[in-house]
Amino acid sequence: MTGEWLDIGWADEIPVRGSRTVQVEGGDDIAVFRTGDGRVFALADRCPHKGGRLSQGIVHGGAVACPLHNWRIALATGEALGQDKGCTPVIPVKLSGGRVLICRASTMQAAA
Repeated sequence: MTGEWLDIGWADEIPVRGSRTVQVEGGDDIAVFRTGDGRVFALADRCPHKGGRLSQGIVHGGAVACPLHNWRIALATGEALGQDKGCTPVIPVKLSGGRVLICRASTMQAAA
């Protein structure tokens, strides 16, 4: 993936099985998650169902549960799991020297 990468901080500053919210100028808030096994993912901070803030949800394995209606959203794909239908924009993430970087171009597309 090419584009401008934004350094948003240390991976270990994101709670295990939790999230951190990043505000990006001109775009939606981004929810950055860390799983129990240390993987890091980023999604637009809105559930495709009713717009609930996914950053306030609970991470279980590779998914987050929306705090409004318990929809489970896959962290890797943004897809609603089970019988639920919908998708949340995924923001590309990479780790560099323990730092988390998100792709700025994708944060702008998430707002569209």
